[in-house]
Amino acid sequence: MTIKVGDRIPDVTLYVMSEEGPQTVKTGELFKGKKVALFALPGAFTPTCSAKHLPGFIERHAELKNKGIDLIACLSVNDAFVMGAWGKQQNVGDKVMMLADGSAEFTKAIGMEFDLSARGLGLRSQRYSMLIEDGVVKTLNLEKPGAFEVSDANTLLSQL
Repeated sequence: MTIKVGDRIPDVTLYVMSEEGPQTVKTGELFKGKKVALFALPGAFTPTCSAKHLPGFIERHAELKNKGIDLIACLSVNDAFVMGAWGKQQNVGDKVMMLADGSAEFTKAIGMEFDLSARGLGLRSQRYSMLIEDGVVKTLNLEKPGAFEVSDANTLLSQL
C-alpha cells in the first residue's frame, strides 16, 4: 500500500554520511516536530536526478526555508557512501540532508519501491516529493514512471 496524505511516516532507520562515517538516523526522531520537504529519486548520479531533481532543491533552499521548511532531505535507495559522495559532487553543503535507504526499508514501508532489475538497477525508489509536518504526510507528489513533472522544488514550493 502506498503512503497517502494524512498517513504517519513509519519509524525506520536511515543512514547519513558524516566525517566519522555512516551514522544512523531514525525517521521518527528526524521528522518529529519539524516541517520537512522530503524528495526521493531512483538513484544518485543518475541523469535526471543529478541534472534537475537535486539541483532544484539546492537552488530553492532559501525560499523553502523562508516558507517555514525546517529540513530539506533527499532520499535514495543507495548506501551512505554513495549519497555522501553525490552530495559532495553536487555541493549540497548543509542545504539538503542526503538520506541513504540502502536496503529500501523506508521505501518499502511507504510502498514506493520500483523494480528496475530488468535495466540492471535492482530495487529503487519511485520519484516523489512530500511535505511532512511532525511526522505526518501533508502533501505528496508522485511521478509517473520515467517522468519529472510534479516532484520538483518549484511544485513543492508552490504548495506551501
